[in-house]
Amino acid sequence: MTAQGQPARSTTAADVPRRNWAGNVRYAARAFHRPTSVDELRRLVAGSTRIRAVGSGHSFNRFGDTDGDLVTLAALPPVVDLDRERGQVTVSGAMRYGDLARHLHTQGYALANLASLPHISVAGAVATATHGSGQTHGNLASAVAGLELVTADGDLLRVDRDTDAFAGMVVGLGALGLVTRVTLDVVPTFELRQYVRLDLDREALDEALGSAYSVSVFTDFRSPRLREVWRKQLADQPPPPADWLGTTAADAPRHPVLGMPAENCTPQLGEPGPWHERLPHFKLGFTPSSGDELQSEYHVPRTAAADALAALDDVAHLIAPVLLVSELRTVAADELWLSPNHQRDSFVLHFTWVADTAAVLPVVAEVEERLAPFAPRPHWGKVFVTDPEELAARYPRYADFAALLRHLDPTGTFRTELLDRYFPR
Repeated sequence: MTAQGQPARSTTAADVPRRNWAGNVRYAARAFHRPTSVDELRRLVAGSTRIRAVGSGHSFNRFGDTDGDLVTLAALPPVVDLDRERGQVTVSGAMRYGDLARHLHTQGYALANLASLPHISVAGAVATATHGSGQTHGNLASAVAGLELVTADGDLLRVDRDTDAFAGMVVGLGALGLVTRVTLDVVPTFELRQYVRLDLDREALDEALGSAYSVSVFTDFRSPRLREVWRKQLADQPPPPADWLGTTAADAPRHPVLGMPAENCTPQLGEPGPWHERLPHFKLGFTPSSGDELQSEYHVPRTAAADALAALDDVAHLIAPVLLVSELRTVAADELWLSPNHQRDSFVLHFTWVADTAAVLPVVAEVEERLAPFAPRPHWGKVFVTDPEELAARYPRYADFAALLRHLDPTGTFRTELLDRYFPR
C-alpha cells in the first residue's frame, strides 16, 4: 500500500544528530526529522527526493551522509516482540543492542554475539555487518531472520529468509530503504567470565584466538609481542592456567586504550556474569571514550592471520604514532552478499586512530597496500580508501547487490555521494 496523505513538512528537529559519534563528519542534510510513527515516516520518504536514516552515528565515513533529508527513527513506537516458539525476537530498528540485551536476558534469552559497544543501534549495526568476535560466531547481521523497511516510494516492505535476494538486503548500507523493524535469532541466556592476559607471543596468536567463546587481542605495533588478550569464556569452563601460552594474568581491570579508565569496561578478573555484561568491552551506562578518534578495520581470510599481521611490520613505524590501539579478532563465515565475512572465516585487524584525518589517511593507504595480497574487505562504516574496482572484485555478489540497489531505489532516494562512488548508477 502506498503511503497516504501529503509529504511531511521539512522542519528542523533539534534532537537529531548533526555530526557522527566521532565528530569527523558533519552531516550536510538540508533538513532533519524525528517522526513519531511509521505512517509519518512513510509520508516523509514518499515526499523526499533524497533521504537517509541516522542511528547511533557510530560510522566514520560519509556513507550515511546526504544533502537531502536526514531522519532518526528513535522516536518511533518501541517494539520488542519475543517469539519463543520460533526462537526469534522482532525489535525496533533504532533500538540499542544494550537495551535489547537487558530485556532478552530477563526473559531467559540471549543473542549469540554482541559488538564491543552496546550503544549501537540494531539496524545500523546490521546494515554495515558490524560484529563481535569468535571463531564460531557470525557477525550481528548473520542473526537477522527478517526486516521491515520503508522503500523509496513510501511502501512498507517485509522480507524474511524465504524472500528472494534476502541475503543481499540484510547488509544494505542503508541504501535499500529505512529499516523500521528487525527480526533476530535468539538463544537461551548464558553466563561468561572475562580474563585479561598480558604479553602474548605472536606465535601463539592462532591458539589464543580460538581459546574461548569470544577473544580479542590488543596491540600497539610498538613491540612484536601482543599487549593484551581478552578471553570471554563460558562461566562453567576452568580459568586459564597461570602460565597460559606464556602470558601473565592482569592483576587489575584494563581498558583497551592505555590511560583510559577501566571503570568504563565490562567486569574482568574472572567474575561471572550474564552474556550481555561480558561480550561487549564497554558498559552500556558509560561512554567508552570521548569519541575523539577515527577507526579502520579490515577482514582477511582466517588462514592468513599470521601472514597479514607480519605484512604490516614494515609500516609499524608509521602506524604506531597515529594509533591509539589495534584489536585483532575472528568472525565466522556467512552468506550475506556485502558482509566482509561472505563465504570465508575471517581474521580482523581493527585500528583505532587519533582524530587527525590528514595524518591518518596516508597511513591507512599504507596499511591497505600491505594487506592487498590478502584481498582485505574493509568495514563499511569505517575509514578506508580502497579503489572501487578493487573492492568490487573482493565480493562475489557485488554486481548482484548493485542490481538490487537499482531495482529497489531506481531514482536514488537513498543514495549518497560515497554510495555513488562504490556503486555507480
